[in-house]
Amino acid sequence: MLIKEYRIPLPMSVDEYRIAQLYMIQKKSREETCGEGSGVEILENRPYIDGPGGDGQYTHKVYHIGMHIPSWFRSILPKAALRVEEESWNAYPYTRTRYTCPFVEKFSIDIETYYIPDSGEQANVFNLSPAEKRHTVLDPIDIVKDPVPPHEYKSEEDPRVFKSAKTSRGPLAEDWIQEHKDNPGGCPIMCAYKLCKVEFRYWGMQSKIERFIHDVGLRKVMVRAHRQAWGWQDEWYGLTIEDIRQLEKEVQLMLAQKMAQFSINEPDLEPHLPQDPLNERNVESKAIAPSTEGVDAASNTDEPLPRRVLTKQWSTSSKSSSKRGASPSHHNISEWRMQSIARDSEESSDEEFFDAHEGISENEEVFPKEITKWSSNDLMDKIETAEADEVPDDPNLESAVGYHVGCSVERLSIIEV
Repeated sequence: MLIKEYRIPLPMSVDEYRIAQLYMIQKKSREETCGEGSGVEILENRPYIDGPGGDGQYTHKVYHIGMHIPSWFRSILPKAALRVEEESWNAYPYTRTRYTCPFVEKFSIDIETYYIPDSGEQANVFNLSPAEKRHTVLDPIDIVKDPVPPHEYKSEEDPRVFKSAKTSRGPLAEDWIQEHKDNPGGCPIMCAYKLCKVEFRYWGMQSKIERFIHDVGLRKVMVRAHRQAWGWQDEWYGLTIEDIRQLEKEVQLMLAQKMAQFSINEPDLEPHLPQDPLNERNVESKAIAPSTEGVDAASNTDEPLPRRVLTKQWSTSSKSSSKRGASPSHHNISEWRMQSIARDSEESSDEEFFDAHEGISENEEVFPKEITKWSSNDLMDKIETAEADEVPDDPNLESAVGYHVGCSVERLSIIEV
């Protein structure tokens, strides 16, 4: 597990930041839900009592990220891999947020935040033990000095350029934090202290992927989001918490309607599993299904397999359909699956990953040929090879898995800011 504490000062009060944060969440939620395979589902949004931080607001959301990853990667992933779940407890000025992905069982992100009216100089806000402090990396963020990728730069969000029409604040100088320290009675200042724990427990890749998630999925997102919180202040300044709650209700209703519209014609089967004739389906089910009587029986009928059975097939493939006997471990199956992803990634380019917002064209195959041509013997050969080899130190493998996880985390910028 890689733990970092981010400290993000902003030239506003703690109360102002609460409105700015909530306004930004609902605005980004509207923008992100733009079509099938992308967007946000709000499953729950309710008050809670005596929870993390005391009393607050609990939300449970699902992020659909299908249109934000490369088409070659999207085509080989089950539907569970194209969603990230978020649970959040907001007892402002304390919040806690946790992210998980059903496809990546050993992956999680846990973020605790305190919002405090200072410039980020408190030594141990989270009351960490000496051992915990030794394993925690301190990473301060400056919304003025920290670089922004050229393709994400917007002059209206640049603190060195923006000046608020409502508050007359801005633009900010390079040494704006020091100016506040030298003149404490001037404009307000606050700091978001964020303790971020990233866990990706896959042997041979853990440290590199956890660093990738922190650098790309968290730090980069937080820099951009806090610049937006400052640059959008003419939109949220003057709003009350009641105004925000009304906006949240409108967004929740709008998102529910959009997601319902996208799912009207959705088939019962997983979209990334081919719906072939009976004989081909039997071959594939033998190749990837566990050897339980229920699944074997289902593969010999004309009835489509239940959704949960298909999901289980993907994550717990077995050798038992082969004459060779003994079942491989879950670790070896995961290793073989990731090796397959890495091989496919070699045929793609970085340009496809970073410019993967377009939909699938009419001539593009939705399912890769490797899946429709699999046979039981081919699969057993690949599994045995994966068992015999050690986990390779392959940069393509790491980048393939990291692309998916990092991209998933980047979609979460609309919440944890």
